[in-house]
Amino acid sequence: MQIKRLLHVIGAVVAAAGLAMLSAVAVAFIYGEIEQGIRILLAAALTIGAGAGAWRWFPAPKRLTAREGFAIVGLSWIVMTAFGTLPYLLTNEIGGISDAFFETAAGFSTTGASVVPDPGALSHGMQFWRSLTQWMGGMGIIVLSIAILPLLGIGGVELARAESPGPTPDRLTPRFRETAKRLWLIYVGFTVAEALLLWAGDMTLFEAIAHSFTTMSTGGFSTDAGSMNAFSPYAQWVVIVFMFLAGASFALHFRGLRKPIEYPRSAEFRLYVGIIVAASTVAVLATWGPAVEETIRDGLFTVVSLVTTTGYGTADFGAWPLVLQVMVFGLMFVGGMAGSTGGSVKPYRLGVLYKASKADLQQVVHPKGVFVVRFGKSIVPDEIIKSVQSFFLLYMFLFMTGTFVFSMIVDVANMDIGFVDSASAVASSIGNVGPGLGAVGPTSNYAAVPALGKWLLSFLMIVGRLEIFPIMLLFQRELWRR
Repeated sequence: MQIKRLLHVIGAVVAAAGLAMLSAVAVAFIYGEIEQGIRILLAAALTIGAGAGAWRWFPAPKRLTAREGFAIVGLSWIVMTAFGTLPYLLTNEIGGISDAFFETAAGFSTTGASVVPDPGALSHGMQFWRSLTQWMGGMGIIVLSIAILPLLGIGGVELARAESPGPTPDRLTPRFRETAKRLWLIYVGFTVAEALLLWAGDMTLFEAIAHSFTTMSTGGFSTDAGSMNAFSPYAQWVVIVFMFLAGASFALHFRGLRKPIEYPRSAEFRLYVGIIVAASTVAVLATWGPAVEETIRDGLFTVVSLVTTTGYGTADFGAWPLVLQVMVFGLMFVGGMAGSTGGSVKPYRLGVLYKASKADLQQVVHPKGVFVVRFGKSIVPDEIIKSVQSFFLLYMFLFMTGTFVFSMIVDVANMDIGFVDSASAVASSIGNVGPGLGAVGPTSNYAAVPALGKWLLSFLMIVGRLEIFPIMLLFQRELWRR
């Protein structure tokens, strides 16, 4: 593998992130935050300079192999996160590299975890950058680059396969450039629609844009310490709808907006809806009270936020009955549909695992029988089954190992974070959910976590966002051999 070839593409990605910082500069100047705007401008200049320098200095590859595609995705996400810390550090609005990297990793990985006690205390420019990182990470800055990489003479198929949030990238057209454009048009369209609806309620235009960024990306960063609980029931219902849309496949949206019958035809969509309906029903019935509309809204909001891995909060589910907390913990392992902006395992994989396990049990009872694994009406190829099983095994290995290491870190630091809190923090990070239980619950944040623990969770956020393989492959010697 040619490292110089990788640096050319990574440079383009970093430069794009630097250009995005300029929008935060504009917001800072609009609100009269001149000093902070200049500092963000310096961060943008350093980022653009480094990225453009690598892009110009290193030769452009004529084509990318699958290995190089995975390496580019893994490395670019790490490098982009590192440069994304510059606005926080240069403005001194988040002090310390550990906290700044954690917040940036939570941004680009669309994880609702934060070390900021009150986001409203940040300048408008930094609030905008904080929300923008999640919007950029939502569909993936790498997929966005697919639309322009052909202009550089580079194919995008391998990049999309490495970054797309699901088992396989879903083509809408024979060319990935056209596919990327169409998916982003839907992404932008939903974002604009939500912003207008929120602005029509009790949010300011700035708040509406920021929340539309972090809803459609299933990120969960809010401009208020109270998250969505600080806004009206109308705003919460709007966010519920768009969280649900963001957790569904954008390729399905493309087909479904033209032919609505495509939605119920999708087996994964039916499973996705079924999980939300079932969990919401349990949550509402278990928390039933005299305020009927509020009870239904809080239960549905919490479940949709958890399943789609958005991480917004209106209710303190840490104070719910123990059986509901167990359900909350389980929902962290569901995630949005394959091809959505959500993280975690995905209903598709859960469905395939169930069907494959059922087929294995039937095989034990009928050794000479031939059993085909179907998901919906489609036969699932053996290679997809193996891929899903490998992913789930790695996912659970990272969860268990991460919980052990994180528990050890907080124990050595003598922190009042129990095992359940630690496990929920790790599950929430690798699933890109955000809030966990107890000390890292929806009414708390991650500021008190030791620095080493923040680095571990930051790593897990990025690993989870990129669906494990692109990052884990970076540690394989075979990837770097010529």
